[in-house]
Amino acid sequence: MHIAEGVLSPAVLATGYALTAAGTAIGLRRLDYDKLMTVAILAAAFFVGSLIHVPIGLTSAHLILNGLLGVLLGWAAFPAILAALALQALLFQFGGLVVLGVNTFTMAFSGVVAGAIFRGLCRLWPTPTGRKAAAFCGGALGVLGAGLLTAAALAFSDEGFATAARLLFLAHLPIMLAEGLITMLTVGFISRVRPELLHIGAA
Repeated sequence: MHIAEGVLSPAVLATGYALTAAGTAIGLRRLDYDKLMTVAILAAAFFVGSLIHVPIGLTSAHLILNGLLGVLLGWAAFPAILAALALQALLFQFGGLVVLGVNTFTMAFSGVVAGAIFRGLCRLWPTPTGRKAAAFCGGALGVLGAGLLTAAALAFSDEGFATAARLLFLAHLPIMLAEGLITMLTVGFISRVRPELLHIGAA
């Protein structure tokens, strides 16, 4: 869900950088540096997952995994996603450095919100079934949030992008289901072998 260079207005770009800087500062402050290797592995998973594009009709979509990062890392998803997107921009020209702030915020903030919802649902429904349902919601809502924020960034830049923003959002609806399932399976596995990882970066 990368926004390309030369699309967004200067005001939206500046806002994206400011919000990403704030989110990254919070993420670094809350990061448990004993878990740094886990953060690096999840950043790598995000990096690889978003490189694989799947054709959907006249467009294509890709895995984002921001909901999974939000569930496992909390605010630490910001520096992890920032690093992955910066490498994608430098190595593969996906997105770009000018739009790095907006792309990072749309994916990372929605992941953080998805992680907060996951933890809230787990407290309300503290059973294995409840944790699975919460994980599915976290993965799906991460994509939903990223789609809405990306569409908003495009719409606020130029009214002519409103149709493109809606199409981009609709193209990622099937990805919501896939990411919900991936997050549910991943959280289920981690809860059996490394349950302490589910508390990384808890907000």
